[in-house]
Amino acid sequence: MYHRLWTFGNIAVIVFSIVYIWFFRPHDSSLLITAQLLAQMGVILFLININMYFIFLVIRKTSVRKVKIRLAKFSRHLMKWHIKIALLATTIIVGHAAINFYKLGPLVGFNHLKLLSGYLSITLLFLTLIAGYLRHKKASGFRRKFHLLTAFTFLGAFLLHMFVFI
Repeated sequence: MYHRLWTFGNIAVIVFSIVYIWFFRPHDSSLLITAQLLAQMGVILFLININMYFIFLVIRKTSVRKVKIRLAKFSRHLMKWHIKIALLATTIIVGHAAINFYKLGPLVGFNHLKLLSGYLSITLLFLTLIAGYLRHKKASGFRRKFHLLTAFTFLGAFLLHMFVFI
């Protein structure tokens, strides 16, 4: 039941972001269109990484052995890419932020809610990366929980940022 709700939530975020970015926020500038494309790619990559939590949650909670085995094998392969996906997504988002800071900042003001939520999101993203780095260097229960907390806080901030209107 929960996996269907989680899957629907992921699909809804991706579809809603596509509709919002490409149909409700069109721009004439090719640079801003590039920033929109980078934002869309970043959303998808971050959702892939955040879904690692859901995969591990299903492994822990399900009583169906075949599901546990299949998800464990899948997660083993996906975890090899977790750090690479995070670094690629961060690079993409830094590009998105730089373009928008350069092009939109002077137009809407650097203290506009959209940019302020972007500052918060990118700060939380870097905090999540630091927490992930610490967890990677020496795994502990505290570091796992801290990385999880920062990841979900970042998710909330970037969803807020995504849906703030300009």
